[in-house]
Amino acid sequence: MARDLKAKIRQGVDPVEERRAAHAALVTEQKRGLTFREAVDKYLSVKLDQFSNEKHKKQWCSTLQTYANPEIGDMLVQDIVVQDVLRVLEPIWTTKTETATRVRGRIESILSWATIAGHRSGDNPARWGGNLKELLPIPSKVSKSSNQPALQLVDASRWYSALRARDGIGSRALEFTALTATRSQEVRGATWDEIDLDAGLWIIPANRMKMDREHRVPLSLDAIGLLKALPRFEGNDLLFPAPRGGPLSDMTLSAAMKRLHATDLAAGGGGFIDRESKRPAVPHGLRSTFRDWVAEKTPYPGDLAEIALAHRIRNAVEAAYRRGDMIEKRRGMMDDWAGFLIGPARSTATLSEMRTS
Repeated sequence: MARDLKAKIRQGVDPVEERRAAHAALVTEQKRGLTFREAVDKYLSVKLDQFSNEKHKKQWCSTLQTYANPEIGDMLVQDIVVQDVLRVLEPIWTTKTETATRVRGRIESILSWATIAGHRSGDNPARWGGNLKELLPIPSKVSKSSNQPALQLVDASRWYSALRARDGIGSRALEFTALTATRSQEVRGATWDEIDLDAGLWIIPANRMKMDREHRVPLSLDAIGLLKALPRFEGNDLLFPAPRGGPLSDMTLSAAMKRLHATDLAAGGGGFIDRESKRPAVPHGLRSTFRDWVAEKTPYPGDLAEIALAHRIRNAVEAAYRRGDMIEKRRGMMDDWAGFLIGPARSTATLSEMRTS
């Protein structure tokens, strides 16, 4: 060591300053060192408020916690390479393709932030184009998106009749979901201040919509009648509160659908299954049933149904020029939809009574 130090001194190197520089570099490296798990927390602390959809926030956190952290959570972000990202994605790429693609995009965002923040350098190992695209099958080739099992049109009236015969707030929430062709979370979070019974209108604010846009739902006479019959609870503004006061869980509506299917099977019926997949229908599939009804049983144009479902208009030019939501035209459509669900039991006389009340 003495000979080495003397040699350095002869070369003009100060060993003391060299040690100080090495120590400073080590301290700097340690301060810059950041695990992926820590990077996720820092990234979300900055970005999470930008997600207006509460469900989206939870999905971001849960997918990274479930799939990414077990493999790369304790790794320093500067050490993560393509092979590490593949360890996360390969087990779920063909079995949970949609989830896997979202996880990949979220890992890419985290590592991109870490690069800009000075915690790593070089290419992003989670990048798709020119990177993972060459190592993983294209998502559309390995897993075609499967639609939610939908109620068949031929079973709709029988299903709706069985639903109306059931008691319980979950059954009423499912009934309202069917009548309005809305999403489960929109119904479960609905409050009385969003409802105008006199105008027959339900206005869902943008922060509760998947597309982050306000959505107006014209209420059929049957939907209005259902709401008028609901009990109201002091201090709770929810239309369909859970027994303990908060919103119903998504499982409540799913369980109601399962019970209807099981009861029909037990009674000797065929149950309520999707025509193609043969799986029991689920609440979200009711929206597909509504869309099929518009296309196959009515003269209503398809874009009217798309607006009712709060789907984004695919034609960019049409979307740019359209300002209204065709609310009055949709009102007649929703009234006809309710009539289709109820079937012959909904007579003209009954409609007249409802309008009078």
